[in-house]
Amino acid sequence: MDERGEASPGGGSPRQVADSAGTAECIVDARGCVTRWSEGAQSLLGYSASEVLGRPAVLLLAESVSSAEVRAVVAGRQRWSGEFALRHRDGQRVEVTAVAHHNAPGCGPDTWRVVCPLGGRQPRREDDDLVRWAFDQLPGCSISIYDADLGYRRSNQAMVPVVGLSDDAIRGLHVQDITTQPQTGDLADGLRNAVDSGEPSHLESFQRTGGQRRVHAWSVDFVPLREPGGRVRGVALVAHDITEQHYARKRLLLLNEAASRIGSTLDLAQTARELMEVTVPELADFASVDLLTALETDAELGEEPLHGTVTLRRVAHRFAPGSSPRLKTVLDIGVADSYPDFTPPARALATGAGVLSNAEDTEFIQWMRADAVRASRIREQGYHSMMAVPLRARGATLGVAVFYRRSRPDRMERFDHDDLLLAEELTARAAVAIDNARRFTRERDTALSLQRSLLPQRMPEQNAVEVATRYLPARTRSGLGGDWFDVIPLSGARVALVVGDVVGHGIHAAATMGRLRTAVRTLADVDLPPDELLTHLDDLVVRLSAEVEADQPGSEAGATCCYTVYDPLSRTLTAASAGHPPPVIAPPAGTATALPISVGPPLGIGGLPFEATVVKLPEHSLLALYSDGLIETRERDVDEGLAQLCELLGDADASLDGICDAVLGELINGRAQDDVALLLARTRALDAGRVATWSVPSDSIAVTQARKDAAERLSAWGLAHLTYATELIVSELVTNAIRYGAPPIILRLIQDRTLICEVSDSSGTAPHLRRARVFDEGGRGLMLVAQMAQRWGTRHTPAGKTIWAEQSLVPGK
Repeated sequence: MDERGEASPGGGSPRQVADSAGTAECIVDARGCVTRWSEGAQSLLGYSASEVLGRPAVLLLAESVSSAEVRAVVAGRQRWSGEFALRHRDGQRVEVTAVAHHNAPGCGPDTWRVVCPLGGRQPRREDDDLVRWAFDQLPGCSISIYDADLGYRRSNQAMVPVVGLSDDAIRGLHVQDITTQPQTGDLADGLRNAVDSGEPSHLESFQRTGGQRRVHAWSVDFVPLREPGGRVRGVALVAHDITEQHYARKRLLLLNEAASRIGSTLDLAQTARELMEVTVPELADFASVDLLTALETDAELGEEPLHGTVTLRRVAHRFAPGSSPRLKTVLDIGVADSYPDFTPPARALATGAGVLSNAEDTEFIQWMRADAVRASRIREQGYHSMMAVPLRARGATLGVAVFYRRSRPDRMERFDHDDLLLAEELTARAAVAIDNARRFTRERDTALSLQRSLLPQRMPEQNAVEVATRYLPARTRSGLGGDWFDVIPLSGARVALVVGDVVGHGIHAAATMGRLRTAVRTLADVDLPPDELLTHLDDLVVRLSAEVEADQPGSEAGATCCYTVYDPLSRTLTAASAGHPPPVIAPPAGTATALPISVGPPLGIGGLPFEATVVKLPEHSLLALYSDGLIETRERDVDEGLAQLCELLGDADASLDGICDAVLGELINGRAQDDVALLLARTRALDAGRVATWSVPSDSIAVTQARKDAAERLSAWGLAHLTYATELIVSELVTNAIRYGAPPIILRLIQDRTLICEVSDSSGTAPHLRRARVFDEGGRGLMLVAQMAQRWGTRHTPAGKTIWAEQSLVPGK
């Protein structure tokens, strides 16, 4: 230590501010001994540092006090202040006012730093000057003084540019005579309340003052000024400019609003519009979102920056309310435009960062010169400051958001760096939502394309029924479901009508639906009766459920299905249901009712039988097959929905498309809560004159007569050009029935869209094609039939089987 008891520079001693400020300082350690003694302390008490250091501090007190008593006074405090008496080296009593700090920085642990002034305790004449200078020169604090009658007296220098008038010009005036801004009344009320109540008050205002061109935010305090007796003699209006804090709060509020408003849907254009709604007019007077045209392809976007001229398509834009209705944008929604590399949007895409640009910037001027239309629009609308911010999400660039601003008194003149940071934050949130919407839309479109490909693209040509169909996906994000319908032409001019419903929604339900629809068509080609077909389909769903359980434990595949076959010759409908709502039948000029069929268990249960129901229908009857989403909703139970459906089907003579639209319009209010499939069919009957039937004796000589009968009927129908092929088909099928079947044998010709030749017998053994060897006498009959017919096949009946073959009525087809 030096002679004053101060540590060396490396010892971490406190700053020597006290001495230069005319104070005495000493430091007392945990033992109560003096460890530091300043020159001011020596001047105060006359002791040198060598005489005091290391000795108990209580020895300096004028009164006899122990160290324990001193510690009790300051116990638990970080700072102590008070008056006490010290003893000078010459024995005189010295009264001092001191401040003691516990554990002051740089003084060591558990120490007390004690300081007291060396004189200057009494007010000085120059103190009034200091107060006056402080009042005038205080920065960032604008003060005006009003008397008790609320007349203006004077202001400090900070208030002069705010008021815009000199003290001499307005002295004695009331505040409402000095300024006429909208919140002037609030200022007058604050001044009056301070004088009347004697209590201070506070006001926050956002207004343009008389001396300023733009609106500022102010924090205003009204402070009553009292004389020593307590009487209020005036009031001080103390104002702090909090414009920066005001805009910072607005930015935070805008970010908070964006968090709840941007990305509320998975619609790309709606998300872009939400960004516009949040930023206009709060941040900008016009904003637009343009996306890269490359997004319109299925290619994945790269992460590299975009250089050179870029092509963007306008997705959304918005003007600030109050803009002239005659104002037009450079681009309409959906229109694409190219941006050279020197333009702010292209620069933002190239750098991956936001770009600020003002009307006098070189690049902006170059852009306006290159685009006269854009320059004209910007000039008409008064825009002079802009920001271009790239839309980037997951490393990929999607497009750019552009913001324009014109002069407005209620905000900053131009965009600044804080505005750019805010725009980048808002745009980043929007970019993620836009990318989510883009990905969802692409995947949904792919899934919907898949589903559409799994459903019938067009109804097959057939004469048995007139058909109209509708399909509505559920109100889900994916828009995918497992409902399906089908119309399958069968042999003998018959037709199969099918509606099914796979449990669940989404891509897995759609894929399962596709597999089941394919299975139904395959089983229908085998010409299985409805009950047998559902049994085979049930086995398939059981296997599918096992596969799903293996891949996704806890999941299972399930479905319902209604399969019907209509025969226009007999006008009979054969129907079977696996857990599916029954068909509704509306006879001509009759009442629509649900078909009383036995509804079996849903597909996937396994091991339970299905039962077919056969009913005879009058010609032109209306048949409705549907999924449960049509009749059952959260607001309506199945029975109520079925009753409404029957009522809507009462007008069986109306057009099928009109009935479909009426049914959906009445039963589905808005978007469907569940998938809806609707198939309407109006039955037809095949004229008896277009059917010829013969009973064939079980004798080989009957083949000749069968050929002759067939030829004569073809001639009567005007189908003589089919005689040769038909005679050959009849000969082979009748011969096979006589040789391998069992009587009775029935030959039938049907003139429908094709010429159908059927041979039935009571044997259940089905023939099959085989390759005959060179020296075999038989085995070539079905091969010849297959060559001559357009298609052929076998169907089993309760009485045996039927072999059928079809030929086109048009020669050469």
